[in-house]
Order: sequence, then structure tokens, then C-alpha cells
Amino acid sequence: MPMTLPRGLYAITPEEADAERLATLVRAAIDGGAVAVQYRNKTAPAALRRTHADALVALCRARGVPLIVNDDVELALAAGAEGVHLGAADGDLAAARARLGPGRLLGASCYDRLERALAAVAQGADHVAFGSVFPSATKPGAVRAPLALFTAARRALDCPLVAIGGITVENAGAVIAAGADAVAVISALFDAPDVAERARAFQRLFERQVT
Repeated sequence: MPMTLPRGLYAITPEEADAERLATLVRAAIDGGAVAVQYRNKTAPAALRRTHADALVALCRARGVPLIVNDDVELALAAGAEGVHLGAADGDLAAARARLGPGRLLGASCYDRLERALAAVAQGADHVAFGSVFPSATKPGAVRAPLALFTAARRALDCPLVAIGGITVENAGAVIAAGADAVAVISALFDAPDVAERARAFQRLFERQVT
């Protein structure tokens, strides 16, 4: 059976250089119920990114959680990650699917455009992300994706929908109710004083919703 992005909290790693601290943060997120982890680091050198990815793949696999690499198909393959996530400028989706094969996850950033999501799925993406749903400190200039887009996408697509951008425990419920299958979170998760407890708070929001 093909792999599918699970429903729930999708933890995206902060820009943390220290591999041990990064692993500690990710372990806490998984302990709290995160169902998927994306390794995202735009500034680390290639060797450090490989070290991070190798460690996180091992950690996530031991706990039954998929590790997805942001932007880098070759790093995902080298580290044995379960998938990759690509933005508009990160390469051709069909070529990425061909490199990954059918057994790995391929996510695509679709911003505020349903037509991009339809095209992404046609090219091999098995889940799509919309956002920024709310103002985001990580990407302050990002386009905004309205909640209505998730409702429209839910009708048009038969794949997991990921919401990203400015998502907190306080506003995530509205996104889930609109049709999001997963919420991708960086700051509101990893900046929390207790990462595991914050992850549990996000997961409880999914338990309250009926798809």
C-alpha cells in the first residue's frame, strides 16, 4: 500500500545547528503526538544537513513517524527519508516523483492556488500544502491562503491537505474544520517551553474533529 501523510500535527524543524538539541526537540514533538516531521534548514552547510537528516531519519523511523526532507530530493534519498517536500522553485515534481519512486511521500507547496494543487497531484504529489494561512514570522511576505481554499480543495482533491503559516493552538481548529488534514508548525511548537505538551495540545484538536 502506498505511503500516505498521516492526519495530525506535522512538525517542521527549526533552524537549529546543534544536532543533539535538534534531536531532543524532535523527540519531544513525537512524544507529544506529532505524526510527521519535516527537516527544514535553509542555512546549514551540506555536510551538517546530511548529519541532521541521518539522525532524524533514524529517530523518526524508530518511532514510526515519517521524516520528510524540505527542498532536497537527493538528500532525502541519501538519508533514506520517507519523502520530500518541494516549493515552486525547488524543481520539477514529475522528475522528483521519478527519482523517489512510488513508495515515498512527495509534498508540494501550492500557496493560495487550487489550480497549482491540481497540477501537482497530476505530476505525482501525494499531498499538497496551502499557506500562509495566517501571518507568519518565518515567511512574513508569504501570500495568504484563505480558509475557503481548504473547503474547495477538499471537494476537488482526494489527497491530504496541509495547512502552513502562522498556525497556533488557538487558530488551528478553524483550519482543521475548513478541511485541513495536517497542520505544519514550526514556531508555535518548537518555541514552546514544553514541546511535548504543545504537541499534545495540537493533536487534541484533531481528536475533536470528525472528517
